[in-house]
Amino acid sequence: MKKLITYTLASVLAISLVNCTEDFDDINTDPYGISDESLKQQFNNIGAKFPPMFANVIRIEPAWNYQLQHNLNADLFSGYMTSPTPFSGNINNQTYSLVSGWNQTIWTDAYDANEGNGIMPYARGVHEQVQTVDNENAIMFTYLSDIIKVMGMHRISDVFGPIRYTKFNDYETTGQYDSQEEAYHAFFTDLGTAIDELKKFEGIDAFKNFDASMFKGDVTMWRAFANSLRLRLAIRVSNVDPALAKTQGEKSLSSDAGLLLEDNMEIDMGGFVHPLYTISDSWGDIRMSAEMESVLKGFNDGRLETYFMPALGNGVEGEYKGIRMGVAIEAKSEYGDHSKLGEYLKDLTYKDWMTSAEVYFLKAEAALRGWAGAGDAQTNYENGIKASFAQHGVGGADDYIADNTSTPADYVDAINPANDYAYPSDVKIAYNATGTKEEQLEQIITQKWIAMFPDGQEAWSEYRRTGYPKVFPVVINNSGGEIDTDIQIRRINFVDSEKNTNGANVEAATSLLKGPDNGGTRLWWDTGSNTF
Repeated sequence: MKKLITYTLASVLAISLVNCTEDFDDINTDPYGISDESLKQQFNNIGAKFPPMFANVIRIEPAWNYQLQHNLNADLFSGYMTSPTPFSGNINNQTYSLVSGWNQTIWTDAYDANEGNGIMPYARGVHEQVQTVDNENAIMFTYLSDIIKVMGMHRISDVFGPIRYTKFNDYETTGQYDSQEEAYHAFFTDLGTAIDELKKFEGIDAFKNFDASMFKGDVTMWRAFANSLRLRLAIRVSNVDPALAKTQGEKSLSSDAGLLLEDNMEIDMGGFVHPLYTISDSWGDIRMSAEMESVLKGFNDGRLETYFMPALGNGVEGEYKGIRMGVAIEAKSEYGDHSKLGEYLKDLTYKDWMTSAEVYFLKAEAALRGWAGAGDAQTNYENGIKASFAQHGVGGADDYIADNTSTPADYVDAINPANDYAYPSDVKIAYNATGTKEEQLEQIITQKWIAMFPDGQEAWSEYRRTGYPKVFPVVINNSGGEIDTDIQIRRINFVDSEKNTNGANVEAATSLLKGPDNGGTRLWWDTGSNTF
């Protein structure tokens, strides 16, 4: 039996058992001899499945897991961060030589119930346990688990494309994949059902003891989060299927569930230090990106001093200095003294899944697209900036919003001038309501990108969907021609464990892609152009 990994959650009173089998047959075994009937009386048999789901959407502990789940892929590809460490002789994800051993972790955290992992197997466990409980309130746990499942699995789909989702709960078909289009339709169905059905459970606190979020079992807030998540996914598919996007987006904008316009969706880290702080400060493996330097310094953005620390050496002491991704690095000492991530990460007690700032920017784009109920694009845009400034305790939002002259700065490499890069846009801060829709979209997404930091997964997805902000191309491309330097990385290939144990289904899933199973193939919603 593999060891148990306990994910400490301040408000969770549950015991999570991890199994040792590929198909998770023993997932519901109780190791402490507590009778099934006793557990059912308190909903503990259901609630015990939630800690691994909460833990693995964005993995907090151990820090190396987060490093492989998000940091050495999406955090880099989004233009948020760069590593000064030349892993494997500088032949790694950062130079487009995708490391299967690293990227395996993304998949494992979603599907493998060993070593504290698992979203899908534990969500299935909730569904199975609900069927054993003779209590009319038990079904609410199904809807809540589906919300968490969609939150986690849309991120997995946004990495790989096709995923195992709609057929997972049937053990005979559990290995089969959905296309990304099929998965997204299922996401909308699951969220819509949860939003509608949970209304009857508002005021019932049965989930309180198992809820790792700041909502503390408040079903009303969970409905608002699910509805906001639906709006995120509607915007995500707006280029590839405008009709579906508009339908789902307007459902969110008109729903009595409301949106997260005042609150962030935050998950209690249970006393752990944010893994990015460990990776940046203790390990020295991540630093500010060149793009962040260009945008934040060019905009004179007050969030710069929160997000990052001044550089310590290499002739740039006291400056905020980033690194361009995919440059030649021989040793960590070359760029290791560049800007670490901010000290604020050390004091965080919650990890964001979604912020009110993001929701305002979603509404801004919805308004730009003419969706009913979205309000005014400029008002939402400015409210998004204000919400982000307030979230980080930064003043001066009104002056910042009125700035109609500042533009991103050109990047100057402190070590090698061959890496210098002129920022390829003169996007400004003050909203230009008379500009083209494309120009307005660039403003919205650029500010959204700043506000969503440090969630590189969402930032990378939005960059691929819109082309904004302008992420710099890598200098060294070790993909062997699979990833175009200018188009940049679009996905991560299916992982070795699936190819080795589920080969026929992986082959079928590959046929659902727009091209070969490599990092240069666009996802379903990644059309390469914006449509209005």
